[in-house]
Amino acid sequence: MGQSHPPFPSTRSRRRLGGIRRWVTAAAGALALTGGLIAASPPASAAGLTQVTGFGTNPGNLSMYAYAPEALPADAPLVIALHGCTQSASDYYAHSGWPKFADTYGFALVFPQTSSANNANSCFNWFEPGDSARGQGEALSIKQMVDKAVSLYGSDTRRVHITGLSAGGAMTANMLAAYPDVFAGGAIASGLPARCANSMAAAYTCMYSPPDRSPAQWGDLVRSAAPAGTTSWPRVAIWQGTADTTVKPANATELRDQWTNVLGIGQTPSRTESLGAGTTRSVYDDASGRPAVEVYSVSGMGHGLAVDPGDGPEQCGSTGTYYLDTVCSSYHTARFWGLDVNGAGSLPAPTGLTVTGTTDTTVSLSWKAVDGAASYVVHRGGTKVGTTTSTSYTDTGLATGTTYTYTAAAVDTAGGAGVVSSPATVTTTGFTPTCHTAGNYDHTVAGRAYQSGGHTYAKGSGQAMGLWNTSTTRTLKQTAPAYYVIADSGCPA
Repeated sequence: MGQSHPPFPSTRSRRRLGGIRRWVTAAAGALALTGGLIAASPPASAAGLTQVTGFGTNPGNLSMYAYAPEALPADAPLVIALHGCTQSASDYYAHSGWPKFADTYGFALVFPQTSSANNANSCFNWFEPGDSARGQGEALSIKQMVDKAVSLYGSDTRRVHITGLSAGGAMTANMLAAYPDVFAGGAIASGLPARCANSMAAAYTCMYSPPDRSPAQWGDLVRSAAPAGTTSWPRVAIWQGTADTTVKPANATELRDQWTNVLGIGQTPSRTESLGAGTTRSVYDDASGRPAVEVYSVSGMGHGLAVDPGDGPEQCGSTGTYYLDTVCSSYHTARFWGLDVNGAGSLPAPTGLTVTGTTDTTVSLSWKAVDGAASYVVHRGGTKVGTTTSTSYTDTGLATGTTYTYTAAAVDTAGGAGVVSSPATVTTTGFTPTCHTAGNYDHTVAGRAYQSGGHTYAKGSGQAMGLWNTSTTRTLKQTAPAYYVIADSGCPA
């Protein structure tokens, strides 16, 4: 997996083309990190993708492209997907995997597109206050696209979500801050905290060495960007490769601090799970036990969007420049947002979801019957794990001493899954110690340690591990849930 593109800033050129800053040489030097392999994107006219015009005053000078499955029902969700630098709407449509899940789960897609007239590298201008604030520039153009799509497709305004890669991810964070009344959820891939930068110089600082602000300071930036009196906030997924040298992984930590603070929850994960392919998901539940923030750390992945080509239900996308073969981020993001379970059916949520028994490797559940249900689907951590015609289910093959969250939904006779139930959280019995050797920075990103004052401490035991950086390597042994000790001298699991 090679280094991907940076979200290179460039001053606005649409109004004063003759006034563009000539920083192309510097950008080209940074782009050389990719070995010069900057793929030319096809024009945004790929099969299935349609340009939409007349979507508003469009002060940001953007283009709107959309995709909607055939026979899309009314009140279906809507997803806005923002490409990265040097990319286009059709490039993101072709590689990201989002069209597959639009077809599978039933929702419409909008792909905003910027151009070199706005930014020399076709980046969204996430660092320009006049483009990223509510009611201004590109941000307002994207909001107008939402309004147009709702009108065209009859989308459910309660289920509008936004995602983006790199500069698109940074713009996604700003859109979530500026329009929390529009978006139910967001996903930021290789992006930056909302309002991290308000100038080109500050943008580079954020990319390579983000400010180490407190969670409250980051949260205040979001609250000051939102309408006064906002009390309801979007759920946020954060995707980051540990080998990203363009948008440093520290940005994922600052993003987590920002959005957990905004949502009123702590910075310690409720649970941490492995998704395979070196990907760790850290889940931060709200007071009701519902996942509110999820951080996906992809070990060894550089700068780009995580995809997993193939025909499997959890696979998606295709590889290319800035599209890296690991796991399907679009699949997991769609599940996190609940797009897979609450769109097609009309049945109410099952009530009384209860854990009836646990062992080292199993969890047994039961719930009350729903009138009209032909069957029920059970999800673990947002992923479907089983179907049953009864009102009970036993999940098997689980890890010992591990916390899991379950939900259930009733399926009608037409095969549509209804509203998902309230979650039930349970921890399997027993505990299997595990050993982890990594840099102090990576330990922190993975949730095994925390940093304070530039130093790193093992989670649970609080043992001092040294400086918070990537060059100090330590071995930690997990001896209990959320409890780690230093084990540099040897760590038999």
